[in-house]
Amino acid sequence: MEQSNVVDNIVDITPDNFQQVIIEESKIRLIVIGFWTDRDPLCVELMKNLATLLVSYPDSVTFAKIDVDTQQQVAMQFGIQSVPTVALFRDAKPVDNFTGTKTVAELEAFLQPHLPKEEDLLLTQCQAAIVAGDYTSAYGLAKKAYELSPERVDIKLVVIDVSIDAGKLDDAQALLQSIKMIDQDAYYQTLTAALQLAQSAADSPEILALQHQLEQQPDDHDLKVKLAVQFSQAKRNEEALELLFGVLRRDMAFGDAKKVFLDILATLPDGDALAGKYRRKMYSLLY
Repeated sequence: MEQSNVVDNIVDITPDNFQQVIIEESKIRLIVIGFWTDRDPLCVELMKNLATLLVSYPDSVTFAKIDVDTQQQVAMQFGIQSVPTVALFRDAKPVDNFTGTKTVAELEAFLQPHLPKEEDLLLTQCQAAIVAGDYTSAYGLAKKAYELSPERVDIKLVVIDVSIDAGKLDDAQALLQSIKMIDQDAYYQTLTAALQLAQSAADSPEILALQHQLEQQPDDHDLKVKLAVQFSQAKRNEEALELLFGVLRRDMAFGDAKKVFLDILATLPDGDALAGKYRRKMYSLLY
């Protein structure tokens, strides 16, 4: 099969790639088809403006250009009478179209109802980060998507997923409890089990033993650092940072307290308010 001429999400349509792009790809993403000819300056300008607008949607939109001079056979299948013409396809069916030219503002207005929302783009990026094992980036992306659409169950579930990994078990528990029974699918059940395991691991025998020792020796900084390390390993980062800050407030040079404190801050996910809170606390000690 002939390879299509692709620049990011822009493709020139030929008989060889017509089925793949217009039919198959339209089942998973929006296809914006531009019928044009380079003999017409209005066509050239419109195609350029569309390319500029659609380059921001590389994972969710394909801009399929059909040159009616070189691809007459393909253009005839659509019954094109004049150019420029723009048609939108989804699920192998036309969903909207226009003939003639439009300003950039008019193009934006025409495309807007059909383009993915910002939260959808963030969710796609988040899921890709999860697949790549980059939960630090995934957490920040999921939180941004949730802020834009806090009512969406699919976004809530992803936030729960990354919150469990980040050790924010109370946040995950609260969101799980907000999921209605009708939405409690297999993903929900998996997350429920994962949260239960994380909650069990958060109270390890080592943590319980150190907590008991610290109750007997509340001023033992060495015990506090050891407990903070265990808290950090169990993703109980806020408790770890608070313990270490208490040590540093009394003795900035005590053992590995400062190093452990900074190491924990470095592992917190993007967008985690905890990092900002304890960086400010450390700053107050230094200055």
